[in-house]
Amino acid sequence: MWRGGCTAPSSSRCSAVPETTTLDVKAALADYYTKYYRDTLGIPGWRDLVNVRLDDKAYEGQRLAALERAVGPIRGKRLLNVGCGTGGFNVLAEQAGADVWGLDESAAAVTITRARMRHGERALHAVAETLPFPGASFDLVYCYAAIEHVEDARRSLREMVRVMRPDARLYLHTNNRWSCFEGHYKVFWLPWLPAALARLYLAARGRPTAYLATLRPLSRRQCLGLLEAAGGRILRDYDPGYGRPVGGPLWPLVRAYYRLFRISPYIEFMAGRREARA
Repeated sequence: MWRGGCTAPSSSRCSAVPETTTLDVKAALADYYTKYYRDTLGIPGWRDLVNVRLDDKAYEGQRLAALERAVGPIRGKRLLNVGCGTGGFNVLAEQAGADVWGLDESAAAVTITRARMRHGERALHAVAETLPFPGASFDLVYCYAAIEHVEDARRSLREMVRVMRPDARLYLHTNNRWSCFEGHYKVFWLPWLPAALARLYLAARGRPTAYLATLRPLSRRQCLGLLEAAGGRILRDYDPGYGRPVGGPLWPLVRAYYRLFRISPYIEFMAGRREARA
């Protein structure tokens, strides 16, 4: 029986991270998210966002509650968090009684996660396209606000389905590419803009633009098509609603656009393997 650890080839970028027993977690979190919100994204209110991350129990607790409403109690379940970031969700999932693994392509994030988790060795530096686990390893695969960052969503979803046990569940959340809110930069967005104009739009708002090239948002149709091609099937859809009003005085037009084209700013669903029982 598989007990954990990294089993993938070196091309997966699955690697060891520095020893974390003496890491000042609060300082590391502050540094990580200051660089992200202030330097990478140029968000004016970056300090408030950093403070949320320094005390993320409420924020991550909402995500855990939504997961348990969908799949039931996670106690005793083997859970993989794909794109675990700095590990706040992993910590709460461990406290809820799950056996939790996480992976992220950011070595800095994994270092923090390892210091925060009870079983820090289960946080791995790896990518979603080549998950470093045997097939049928997990009862739950959790991917929240991560699929839009991967280089190959098709391979990533195929890997997530591969590591699911026959009756396992995949819970996925991501921004809809047709949303009028860009959830990373936290700005009103025109989703049909070509990449060059999108960069000009951000620059006109005084924002750094390099991070935009790392984002590959999917439409609902694309996401579900890739899931089906990977051998998965949607079991339940969740509608998080329209989210915060965006665009100031343009919000009534944005809301009308969502209603007219039946667009939700977010994609959120629970899925299973195609051959599994409902």
